[in-house]
Amino acid sequence: MIVILEKNITEEQIENISRKMNEFGLEVHRMDGKERIVLGAIGIQPNFDVRKIKAIPGVSDAIKILDPYKLASRTFKQEDTIIKINGVSIGSNYFTLIAGPCSIENDEQIFRLAEVVAESGGRVLRGGAFKPRTSPYSFQGLGEEGLKLIRQAADRFNLLVITEVMQTEQVDLVGKYTDIYQIGARNMQNYPLLKELGKIGKPVMLKRHWGATLEEWLMSAEYLLSHGNKDVILCERGIRSFDTPGRFLFDLSAIPVLKKMTHLPVIADPSHAAMYASDVPSMALAAAAAGASGIMVEIHDQPDKALSDGPQALTSKVYLKLVEDIKKIAEVIGKSF
Repeated sequence: MIVILEKNITEEQIENISRKMNEFGLEVHRMDGKERIVLGAIGIQPNFDVRKIKAIPGVSDAIKILDPYKLASRTFKQEDTIIKINGVSIGSNYFTLIAGPCSIENDEQIFRLAEVVAESGGRVLRGGAFKPRTSPYSFQGLGEEGLKLIRQAADRFNLLVITEVMQTEQVDLVGKYTDIYQIGARNMQNYPLLKELGKIGKPVMLKRHWGATLEEWLMSAEYLLSHGNKDVILCERGIRSFDTPGRFLFDLSAIPVLKKMTHLPVIADPSHAAMYASDVPSMALAAAAAGASGIMVEIHDQPDKALSDGPQALTSKVYLKLVEDIKKIAEVIGKSF
């Protein structure tokens, strides 16, 4: 249920309304909009009489949210969520560029690529220090040493860091180095991890599992939101299909559909949907045109020698050309790059 408060309401009245809602057994989440303050009520029972809430002084209206994802719902918050991190804005009409290698391999590699990201106008450096690989014999990442390297590279070129956290035991360690936590597709429904990151005061990017529906994806986001983290970013990275030429089916339709379903920003990751780098630029451009709040792509200066996902990584030259093309689309559709 959302509780819309009257204009010019006082903080004392808001505290009184929240207290009474707590007495009804409801968990209260506050959302300050441009014109009104809205309170989200979690835990409402089907037979609860909404008139009890409407009768409280200072309440303008109370509306039940029918969607199972309450706090992520566009009904709860009609304005787009904009996440601000050290001068970088993600969401709404801002277009954010996130790029870097799949895996952090050594100091020379991550510093070279960080410079390319900065040159392109990107603001966020990606790179994996802990890598969930299908094969136990594949490169698993450098661990904390990789985290130190990506932090140093990002600081040198005034970039933010996004990197993956795989389990609850890694949350504090990764948090020492990253600006944005990434939850990979395999962990989209790792509920203990979602709950833990919900308590953390840093943004979280939640990738869609390749077998998840949009509702299941938003329910995972709901875990983060309901545990206190309002800075949640969704990332579309492809779903399973029956075809074999591509690695995954890049679900472009999810972007405009999600904009109706949720207020959360949606980032597109065409690199993981593609099997080969040659397919990435066209999908990245399509995602920008579809209204994504940004893209995340993998780049490498020597893809043939990459320790992970080399075939889908863009060279610096191709990447820089792609960014120039994206800027043109962003301008046409009214996005601020």
